[in-house]
Amino acid sequence: MKPKTPVAMQQLIQQVRETLPFGMPESQLCADECKGCSLKLLEFLDLELMDWEDRLEKGEIPGLGDVQRMAKISLKIRAVLDRNGVL
Repeated sequence: MKPKTPVAMQQLIQQVRETLPFGMPESQLCADECKGCSLKLLEFLDLELMDWEDRLEKGEIPGLGDVQRMAKISLKIRAVLDRNGVL
């Protein structure tokens, strides 16, 4: 059985926070050749995640499209971080 969208969004947020290096120092994020600014991308994603955490806390119910959009953004940012050698 698939989880309801609020649960799916919470699980996605948790997985992204556990997987990506949000606490990594700037010197390590921007060490080598950059093919997209890892620091700015992580800051953007952190803001998106915080926004959804706040909205979920207030009882907003995300649609399936919202969950898919967040997953797509997270995967794209993860790919850039991987290309930059951060992961």
